Amino acid sequence: MTAGNGEQAGNGEQAASGEKAGERARRSHETDPPRPEVVLVTGFPAFTARRMAQQILSRDADARVFLLARSKFAEGARELARALPAQQGARVEVVEGDVCDMDLGLSGQEYRTLAGEITTIQHMAGIYYMGVDRGTARRVNVEGTRGVLELAGDADRLRRLIHWSTAAVSGRRKGVILEDELDEGQSFHNFYEETKFEAEKLARAAQRNLPVTILRPGIVVGDSATGEIDKLDGPYYLIVLLSTNLLQMRMPLPGRGTAPLHLVPVDFVIDAGYRLSRDERAAGRTFHLTDPNPLPARRVYELVAELSEGKLARGFLPVGLARTLLRAPGLDRLARAPLSFLESFDRQCFYNCRNTMALLQGTGTCCPPFDTYAENLVHFVRDTHAARRTKLEDEVFDPFD
Repeated sequence: MTAGNGEQAGNGEQAASGEKAGERARRSHETDPPRPEVVLVTGFPAFTARRMAQQILSRDADARVFLLARSKFAEGARELARALPAQQGARVEVVEGDVCDMDLGLSGQEYRTLAGEITTIQHMAGIYYMGVDRGTARRVNVEGTRGVLELAGDADRLRRLIHWSTAAVSGRRKGVILEDELDEGQSFHNFYEETKFEAEKLARAAQRNLPVTILRPGIVVGDSATGEIDKLDGPYYLIVLLSTNLLQMRMPLPGRGTAPLHLVPVDFVIDAGYRLSRDERAAGRTFHLTDPNPLPARRVYELVAELSEGKLARGFLPVGLARTLLRAPGLDRLARAPLSFLESFDRQCFYNCRNTMALLQGTGTCCPPFDTYAENLVHFVRDTHAARRTKLEDEVFDPFD
């Protein structure tokens, strides 16, 4: 989409709305006593959105959560609320809507209720599949963000909007990436990166008038204590094959594997995101939620192989050749992974996380080194694989379904 006069006018209206919201929020903070947190969480049923809702409810006994879910996921959201401890579940309200639709797909009354009550927005909705087409990625990542920003501008008591971006907005850049940098003329590997970049530009522009915090996680993996994750995708494609020894052969890495693999466990990401949402110093700033000391990709998979007694070849395959070989018999299941994942082995970039470390200092929240929780990831993958294989023993088993 090109930026025409209509888009510029829309941005101007958004800025004016943001200014009004800012004035209302300031007057409210100056004259009203502190109110309990009322948080809108978008992105259900994503694992991160589930975890954030649970984090808010467990950490703040007075907080209420509006959980935005599309119609087909609304019952799942209600099931989540019912599964929580009674005191927490009673503070969840499921709102059927879609960030891609006008007014988030809500009725006029529902929209006015949200605008009048919410104090915080955790905008976690997005398309994270790296092989997504441009139209879908733009509709969800860019237009969805635009719709949430419009709600933020109309919110009378907004204290913070957390926009969940990704470290991958750096695209094809190399070297050290600072948190305050965004548009450095970079190109992108795929539409996912490109549209998340465009969405972050909208969030950055809104920071002039709204209390917006931007978070950029690395590649999110399972819980560091339990290994729990919802989908075995991304880096899990190789972890599954190594930890379950499905191929009974030595696995060569695509690429030399010397570039850092920016893995972060979901519990760190959610805990850091929650803490930063409550820290007034975080308003108007951007934070990398990344490992300050990432391991190179080869060492990551060597650790997985050691822990699972899998087989990892000493050599490597050029990424281009790997793309072809992954379609060969016995390896064709890997071809179902987004091919852009292969490029993570050749990304020579390092994410500076100085802002994050400064604000989280003394809180006890920090990204653990990969080797301290790799065993938990492997155990979870092996247990999940075994359970699914038992369940589907009379069917054709595919660990990536």
